[in-house]
Amino acid sequence: MSEVKAQPAGVDLEELEQLVAEADTGGRHPGGTVGRILLWVAVAWSLFQLWYASPLPFVFGFGILNDTEARAIHLGFALFLTFLAYPALRSSPRDRVPLLDWVLAMVGGFAGSYLFLFYVELSGRPGQPTTLDLVTGTVGILLLLEATRRALGLPMVIVACFFIFYTFAGQYMPDVIQHRGASLNKFLNHQWLTTEGVFGIALGVSTSFVFLFVLFGTLLEKAGAGNWMMQISIALLGHLRGGPAKVAVVSSALNGVVSGSSVSNVVSGGIFTIPLMKRTGLSGVKAGAIEASASINGQIMPPVMGAAAFLMVEYVGIPYSEIVKHALLPAVFSYIALLYMVHLEAIKMGLKTIPQRPTPARERMLRMGLGVSGSILAVCIVYYGIVAIQAVFGGTAPPVLAIAGVALYVASVWYSSRYPDLALDDPNAPILELPRAWDVTRTGLDFLIPIAVLLWCLMVEQMSPGLSAFWATVSILGIVATRKPLMAVFRNEDLAASVRAAWDDLIDGLALGARNMIGIGIATATAGIVVGTITLTGLGLMMTELVEFISGGNVILMLILIAAISLVLGMGIPTTANYILVATLMAPVVVDLGAQAGLPIPLIAVHLFVFYFGIMADITPPVGLAAFAAAAISKEDPIATGFQGALYSLRTAILPFVFIFNPAILLIGVDTWPQTIWVATVSLIAILLFSAATMNWFVTKSRLWESAALLLICFTLFRPDWWLNQVSPPYEQLPASEFLSAVAQTPAEGRINFIVEGVDLMGEDVRKTVNVPLGEPGEPLERLRGIGLTITQAGDALMISNVDFGSYAKRIGLDVGYDVVAVLRKADQPSSLIPIGLALAATAGVAGLQFARARKQADRKEAGPAR
Repeated sequence: MSEVKAQPAGVDLEELEQLVAEADTGGRHPGGTVGRILLWVAVAWSLFQLWYASPLPFVFGFGILNDTEARAIHLGFALFLTFLAYPALRSSPRDRVPLLDWVLAMVGGFAGSYLFLFYVELSGRPGQPTTLDLVTGTVGILLLLEATRRALGLPMVIVACFFIFYTFAGQYMPDVIQHRGASLNKFLNHQWLTTEGVFGIALGVSTSFVFLFVLFGTLLEKAGAGNWMMQISIALLGHLRGGPAKVAVVSSALNGVVSGSSVSNVVSGGIFTIPLMKRTGLSGVKAGAIEASASINGQIMPPVMGAAAFLMVEYVGIPYSEIVKHALLPAVFSYIALLYMVHLEAIKMGLKTIPQRPTPARERMLRMGLGVSGSILAVCIVYYGIVAIQAVFGGTAPPVLAIAGVALYVASVWYSSRYPDLALDDPNAPILELPRAWDVTRTGLDFLIPIAVLLWCLMVEQMSPGLSAFWATVSILGIVATRKPLMAVFRNEDLAASVRAAWDDLIDGLALGARNMIGIGIATATAGIVVGTITLTGLGLMMTELVEFISGGNVILMLILIAAISLVLGMGIPTTANYILVATLMAPVVVDLGAQAGLPIPLIAVHLFVFYFGIMADITPPVGLAAFAAAAISKEDPIATGFQGALYSLRTAILPFVFIFNPAILLIGVDTWPQTIWVATVSLIAILLFSAATMNWFVTKSRLWESAALLLICFTLFRPDWWLNQVSPPYEQLPASEFLSAVAQTPAEGRINFIVEGVDLMGEDVRKTVNVPLGEPGEPLERLRGIGLTITQAGDALMISNVDFGSYAKRIGLDVGYDVVAVLRKADQPSSLIPIGLALAATAGVAGLQFARARKQADRKEAGPAR
């Protein structure tokens, strides 16, 4: 959640803050002793998570917890705080906690932490629950459902209850999803006393690192980085046509770098950008829609994506740094396309610009050149400086780097202290003077340090997401605790008052970070009920047959079905829970049916597909929360805002279909920088043309056939291989005897396609085309073992003799007993430059026609007054 530091005219801040509270942190804010208890319990949760993620337990040999114990404490805190922070009903008091909620909070805290409190006893009698175990499990699930109703709404409860009902009524279900059913004892043991249900992978990811990323973003906002990023966006883009709308897009992208909440992103930026957009000529509906459309994409913007992205680490089985790499281009393209749509909207409506200080063109170019070159130089100095220190000091480099980081931070704060703090202008004031970019940047250079720490740990050192987030959070904690006192020292201001203010910010930031996590913790626990039901009943295997029956085995229809399910579920449940449900049920189905259809779909592409449509639900009517938040600011109809936002978000909705069929946009199979630049350039042109087609405006207003032509061109640029495949097969099949040599020849981190045949668990013959990543070069059988696949060779025949549980090979549906029957090698096809060149030529033709038409229209307008 973001704080709002100023109140523009005409905006009801109390309404907005309550909206964000109800969505993110809980609507109850009691005072007095109860308020302090709520505050310090939330702070204790944050401190516990920092302790668990840190290396300190192993340094001191104290407080070492295994995954199960940590998950139990995590859920105990979440349940306790839910009943204190979230009122039971709309009519329930917001300024005090009723006695019943105290009882529910304490019982919920006990039930949630039961696996921690009785871990030794439970581990000594697996599968043999006592009466206390069963009573605790029953009460725990009931309280979890009530906590879900309060924090997430009734739809998520209905989904969970449906799966609970399915567990017990399996024998009465239709044949395609029928199972034997389960007893109450078996259900409670599976869901509450093991890590197969509530305390499963989803809650584990929430415990291990989602909490710290949320805390990191909250503290960064508390330090003032959100305001700083907003002002930089205004300084850079405010002077352009439709500048405030472009500011909304860029500031949302910057906020998305460190925040994963759509609603708080809308409120923190929209409270300033939406009135600014209205002031320059945009309607309130379109202003709110642009802000909402930009803000939902904050969840797909690396490096800190939405909480669901961290779940992919476990579900896909690849490092978070790899997920960031795969997600980067689509996220950037989505924001650039929205900028372009905003630009077209500004041209169509003749929007005004915001006044800026008159500056000679030569000075503007010099400032821009210095800004770009200075940024590149600073990045190079930091990168090579760290590398040099590591090379010189070896094992003692970390403390040296810490000292250097502290020195750099103090120097940055000293430099910033020479200039006044940023103040936000009222966007409804008669005159708004745009600040210069460097004038804003120099006031918050130290905010870049924790972001740099996070990126370095994640992408360069390849640390785990939890440890990376821990070090980044430690750095921002230091900034929150010391920035104001240092500023007071450098400015000769009241040091004692600054220390008190910094302490208040620190405690408030820790508490606010924990309260932001309540909903996510509850969502992941409740989603665990669904996952537990799937593992208990075997529903996952049945879903393959059901979806194949509904879609007729057609991959496109299957993807449309999954997109629709994600959107419908997202109307009632948050993105994280939506992702868990759909990914658990549908992702394996898509990979399996795609493989049977001869289309090897990378697992990460399927999970990103589900993730994208999960976030789209935040803006899709009738209950898109981001659209409601934007409408509360613009004072417009939320349904109309949602429909307009959904139109702007079509450019995001098209991307998942693209990377299913063209994984190159996820940088899969892209090994060199020239390839990366080529893929990025062609894909960017394609998404921009798609945006122009949906806006019905390219150079000027498009005719119907021109928009259709742009869509065809867009398809060609995204899928040039489709046209080539019509005249020449994409792959040639080599015999299985060539498989191991093909594995050996595959470059480092490359991928290989091959075909397997066998009999599945249902006794049916299957034939699958699969795509697997390979690690570093080495002996072929060892490379295959790296993805959990053991191959046994008998002459020219190759058979899968073992598939490691939880491995990549297992996740894509490979099983013991399958035979490798062929390996696929890229066939010689005509160059993809042919369809791409024709598409670009057609683009030039459409642009030429529209330029000529635009000139004629301009000439008529000029001639009209003269006559």
